[in-house]
Amino acid sequence: MHNVRRYADVVAGLEGLMWLGLGWSISLSVYQGSSEPTLAAVLLIGTVTFFSWVHRPLRFLLRRYHVRKRRTDMWVHLLALPLLLAMALYLIFDAIFGGAWLPPKMLVVNVLASAGWLTFMVTLFIRFLIHGVKNNGFKNSSAKNNSSKSNGSQDNSTS
Repeated sequence: MHNVRRYADVVAGLEGLMWLGLGWSISLSVYQGSSEPTLAAVLLIGTVTFFSWVHRPLRFLLRRYHVRKRRTDMWVHLLALPLLLAMALYLIFDAIFGGAWLPPKMLVVNVLASAGWLTFMVTLFIRFLIHGVKNNGFKNSSAKNNSSKSNGSQDNSTS
């Protein structure tokens, strides 16, 4: 079960990083005036998507519940919250600065999505640490209980 969770965390983290790369490549394309960074990111995402669709073992692994759950958590951190917050921040920036200096809307979304992805990864790391401590504590306490039970039964049988 722990390997499935770890695998789901890795898949969700890498997928989030891929989508962040696409978002930042769009901002870079707009800044440079060329579509090459966006085309490269779309090509990379298309290749990974095609490989995960064609490779049968990977397709079965991606259908697992834990992977789907982690990917949904990642989408909330990466897309849903940053889009809502970016709209609110952009309205606040517009009210404060007027039309003088406003970053592009996509840049605000990318910054918030990057912060959301980092928050997601830190959350996964904290979950990993908590599960590690729980499992090690549970194994140690169950080993102590088993050894005390076996010692007690040996003492009773000799008496």
